[in-house]
Amino acid sequence: MQVRPAVLSDLDTLVDYWVDLAAGQRAYQSHLKADANRTPIRESIAQYITAGGVFVAVADGDNDSTSDPLGFVMFGIESGRYEQDVRRGTIHNLFVLPERRGSGVGTELLTAAEAQLRANGVDTISLDVLAANEDARRFYRRHGYDAHRIELEKSTRNDTHSKEDR
Repeated sequence: MQVRPAVLSDLDTLVDYWVDLAAGQRAYQSHLKADANRTPIRESIAQYITAGGVFVAVADGDNDSTSDPLGFVMFGIESGRYEQDVRRGTIHNLFVLPERRGSGVGTELLTAAEAQLRANGVDTISLDVLAANEDARRFYRRHGYDAHRIELEKSTRNDTHSKEDR
């Protein structure tokens, strides 16, 4: 397996992967509607590809984009209105095909993104993970990520509403 920068010819596949990722996150109480966000995420991923903020994992010998990636990671440098005492990189999305999970693809993608962010001068790297997604939390803890900020949420509706796409 190799990790390479994504190219625009990867875009359709990466959008499909993001939709799969978002759909899967609904089981962990994500509020994102997967298919309804196809157009805005397409634009976002295209911008990140152009800026060098998306890497894909490909099978050995497939560095020329002839088959679908095994997974992707999207990352960037945080910019905001407020001055901070660190330059923060952010992992925005990490997706690995279900049949390739547990085979090191996610680790390789995360490691490559971290290396690129370090090369770009970041002091710290952050990411969001849904509290109910214990597998993802365990994966990131194994790679040195610790809780820094905890977001709390309270529904204004009763607890019987469904997370199905509406």
